[in-house]
Amino acid sequence: LQQRRGFRVSAPAAIQVTVRDALNQALDEELERDERVFLLGEEVAQYDGAYKISRGLWKKYGDKRVIDTPISEMGFTGIAVGAAMVWLRPVCEFMTFNFSMQAIDQVINSAAKTCYMSAGSIGVPIVFRGPNGASAGVAAQHSQCFAAWYGHCPGLKVVSPWSAEDAKGLLKASIRDDNPVVMLENELLYGVPFEMSEQAQSKEFVIPIGKAKVERQGTHVTLVSHSRPVGHCLEAATVLAKEGVECEVINLRTIRPMDIETVEASVVKTNHLVTVEGGWPQFGVGAEICARIMEGPAFNYLDAPAVRVTGADVPMPYAKILEDNCIPQVKDIVFAVKKALNI
Repeated sequence: LQQRRGFRVSAPAAIQVTVRDALNQALDEELERDERVFLLGEEVAQYDGAYKISRGLWKKYGDKRVIDTPISEMGFTGIAVGAAMVWLRPVCEFMTFNFSMQAIDQVINSAAKTCYMSAGSIGVPIVFRGPNGASAGVAAQHSQCFAAWYGHCPGLKVVSPWSAEDAKGLLKASIRDDNPVVMLENELLYGVPFEMSEQAQSKEFVIPIGKAKVERQGTHVTLVSHSRPVGHCLEAATVLAKEGVECEVINLRTIRPMDIETVEASVVKTNHLVTVEGGWPQFGVGAEICARIMEGPAFNYLDAPAVRVTGADVPMPYAKILEDNCIPQVKDIVFAVKKALNI
């Protein structure tokens, strides 16, 4: 109305927010909103978190809501799962998801299966969160991507954010969900600033679990990714645009349940598919996407075989030059797109 009357109306105020601050904001808002929510993990309280995700929360909410644990993933994960069974809403932080292997029985056999095994009478509203995938210079035992591992298991929901809005909206949705959710963050994204819309700054902002986002519209090829490689896909799309190739970039956001409908709609439009992930190739997220496309109606629209870009099929080396060659780079995505398009 003001625009019709000739007044200048400013655009909604967007701000720059790091992924770290977006996660901190989400935790703060949910701890304040629901007294059943609590955070536990190694160094999350007095030290403000190993990655400062929980900065200031212990001072604000105290020992009962923000709990430092011993270095015993099996123990504190079991405590968290038990608390969720009596309808508290724990957020269980792993210092890295590589250490979740110590608690895999609690995550899979207890959290993921209990609702089914109790015929729906026992819910487990819990969030397992922390950094996932390769960081920098931390070698093989700290560099796995667990998206395919946890995405394989019925009873879990699995989310994998890229931007600050992803991180905030998905964490809030995960905490409010009545099912166990695994939230796979990325350490190298924690300090990266992203534009956050005015809507995302609201305390009620959530991103629905199970819904992908088209980050860039395109007509020649569909790039599907999650977590940090989404940024690489956008960079590759910019490079390829200079050569006349328009890439559509899809940010999966959720690994399970997977929004295959958004991917199918894009493939129907572009007729080509490239998947990009930091995990290993065998039985990976990209393999699942390719299989689902082959089994569905979008297969008939493909003009060439789908191409996967993945991490190298080896344990992560320590040396930086080898590490760089094990992680998908922008040049690898550009090469894969040109292979798919036969140019």
